[in-house]
Amino acid sequence: MVDVGDKKVTTREAVAEGTIRMQPETLQLILSGGHKKGDVLAVARVAGIQAAKKTADLIPLCHAIPITAIEIELAPDEAKSTVRCRATVRTQAQTGVEMEALMAVEIALLTIYDMCKAVDRGMTLTDIGLVSKTGGKSGDWRR
Repeated sequence: MVDVGDKKVTTREAVAEGTIRMQPETLQLILSGGHKKGDVLAVARVAGIQAAKKTADLIPLCHAIPITAIEIELAPDEAKSTVRCRATVRTQAQTGVEMEALMAVEIALLTIYDMCKAVDRGMTLTDIGLVSKTGGKSGDWRR
């Protein structure tokens, strides 16, 4: 694990995005609230928040850092039969929150897959990546 003990505590933010593609009928089931497991998007949002908080437990060399805010946006697109997930994670720490933002996106999308796999096993997670990060010694970065 990299020693970040001498690094300055700064405000840091990371934004990540990803998409899940599905059959139009699957998306309609989600949007209509007719899924027998409940509100798919609400559960996915909570799962993404939980995942960001547990990142250091799952990625061996990732630092455990105090997260000050997590925002999960889930945006359905009926024309494309997709749900886009955007996670924004903030901290005041000695290292960044890119991994936490990426983990939040992955797990939110995997939760949608898990809840809907009985009706659509062909769903695909795609285009997952870091959008931006701010703060720290290396400064700001944007895709």
